Amino acid sequence: MKIAFYAPLKAPDHPVPSGDRQMARLLMQALAQGGFDVTLASRLRAFRAEPRPLDDLKREADAEKTRLKQEWTGSGKPDLWFTYHLYYKAPDLIGPDLARDLHIPYVTAEASYAKKRDLEGWAEAQALIRDSVGLARVNLCFTDRDRPGLESVAPEARFASLSPFIDTTAYDNIAPSSLGQRLVTVAMMRKGDKFASFAMLAKALTLLIDLPWHLTVVGDGPLRAETVALFDGIPKGRIDWRGELSTNAVPAALAEGGLYVWPGCGEAYGMAYLEAEAAGLAVVAQATAGVPAVVRHERTGLLTREGDVAAYAAAIRALLLDDARRAAYGRAARDFVFAERSLRLAAVKLGLILRGIAS
Repeated sequence: MKIAFYAPLKAPDHPVPSGDRQMARLLMQALAQGGFDVTLASRLRAFRAEPRPLDDLKREADAEKTRLKQEWTGSGKPDLWFTYHLYYKAPDLIGPDLARDLHIPYVTAEASYAKKRDLEGWAEAQALIRDSVGLARVNLCFTDRDRPGLESVAPEARFASLSPFIDTTAYDNIAPSSLGQRLVTVAMMRKGDKFASFAMLAKALTLLIDLPWHLTVVGDGPLRAETVALFDGIPKGRIDWRGELSTNAVPAALAEGGLYVWPGCGEAYGMAYLEAEAAGLAVVAQATAGVPAVVRHERTGLLTREGDVAAYAAAIRALLLDDARRAAYGRAARDFVFAERSLRLAAVKLGLILRGIAS
């Protein structure tokens, strides 16, 4: 089966790293491992930070549709169109029309819809999301967070669950560190939810100065200086700013830690949590947004109330002071990812779902 893959927010080969780019790459890997012939259909980025008419993007999309039809005249049309992560800031302007014109199944993964966005200037894009979800043979939901919104506007649409996953290969031979006082986090330094998480982490750590922890921060971004400044209240020498590391270097950096700390403000789910767990780290995060889909409270770590800095600091303290509990969570975290959230398992599940709708 030939699959045309498209990610309107960020193509899998986009130069800027992010969780969205990583998941797009993983989905293409899973499709290939599942026995599909998957190709990247388009690199058109449909993202807009602010609401405005879609006229320019629609013209670019029309050109892409014409290009693809011409290309497929010689090579043959795909058997299925697969769109990953369409939402009000990045709708799919290509796939639905091609699916209808060429009579091929259309599939979405991690689509989302919130009615409130209609009142914030995004009504045009939201209408496209409704159309895409309603057209899809199946909409793959990564967490329970997005499904109710989609069902409310497309009650006849079909849905299936596909849990967030990672390629565990790089973690096969990782030996978790015994350095319990070493905290680690991996995140981009940019405005919005990432900066909010750094701000919350900094506040929490100021409540833990009495403990001999050390924090390793992996990541970089446009707000590096502002992010570092958030931690001015922390004594010098407590934090190691590693900067951005290559994908291959991240597993070893995680394995040096004893506890993964990242509040996760507004996280769709957070790929970094799964990576930390695969490395055998217990996690301390907030029970917010999609985080509970990848961190199991009191099994692979601790989840605290959203926005409660004191509770977050207390959870970190509890695991820093309890070696046995922290180690047990770390072992369970590693088992959880390898047994339930691996690329191999995702490939099998995707294969079953897609072959079922295409038959």
